[in-house]
Amino acid sequence: MAITGIMRPGFIQIRVLDMPAAVEFYTKRIGLHQVTEGPDGRVYLKSADEFDHHSIVLRRADSAGVDAAAFKCLKDSDLDHYEKRVKEYGFAVDHVKVGEQPGVGRRIGFTIPSGHRIELYAHADQSDPKPRIHNPDVWDLEPHGMAARRFDHSLLYGPDIEKNLDFFEKALDFRCAERVDMPDGLLAIWLTAGMKAHDIAFVKYPEPGKLHHVAFELENWNAVGHAADIITRYEISVDIGPTRHGITRGQTIYFFDPSGNRCEVFAGGYTYYPDQPTRTWDETQVGKGIFYYERVMNEAFLSVVS
Repeated sequence: MAITGIMRPGFIQIRVLDMPAAVEFYTKRIGLHQVTEGPDGRVYLKSADEFDHHSIVLRRADSAGVDAAAFKCLKDSDLDHYEKRVKEYGFAVDHVKVGEQPGVGRRIGFTIPSGHRIELYAHADQSDPKPRIHNPDVWDLEPHGMAARRFDHSLLYGPDIEKNLDFFEKALDFRCAERVDMPDGLLAIWLTAGMKAHDIAFVKYPEPGKLHHVAFELENWNAVGHAADIITRYEISVDIGPTRHGITRGQTIYFFDPSGNRCEVFAGGYTYYPDQPTRTWDETQVGKGIFYYERVMNEAFLSVVS
């Protein structure tokens, strides 16, 4: 599959209540590295397996949650292309200047029907640590913590996800890999810009702009088990897992950062191609779709958001 236009998730900016506790959690437990701290106090993090300047932005605030989810485009002219498409769809577009975040080029931003801010950008400086590109080892800097390999995706909660689906497909060229249909309508969608089972997902929820989780990719199922050991050793608040999803087939465990933002470490999942039909779940099997082994829904998974 030739990946053009929007390639993948680039970064997500989340709000935290206690910056030192958040930095310790995401570096020592998730296994990220702090790249820099900006003059406004925001902290920029990444995995050692990521090239770009950062993938996680932490902003100190009085409430937890998400400020923006950003996707990286292949080239700068893609920003002009998508700005035109978004405006033609009927949404206002604003511009974020180069340097608003260190190492990131110009960005465009807009608010989608679920109340979330989405941004697009094309340029990011590289930062250390990053993979070698000449005679590279499997890793250069020894992994630590849960050994997260990248920021993988986010799940966002809000209203009007039917409109989100239409917008992402028609204006941004995403495809719907899976969905959950309930008797009263669409409950959830998993959208992909490339060949992953999902790059962003949405669940219907009455309040706009909510964060369900930020997900980090691990190497395999054994790594998910190692993450569970870390969660228990350091008494991290856990939601559910280790388990597996029927939807996306990912192997997973969910837990909370010190501010109450839910995190996921995720391995596996199927490869998606654009000629594949959307996989659909209904109310008779939705429990199995979300948690394949337990086959029932976890109430906290549905109701606890930030």
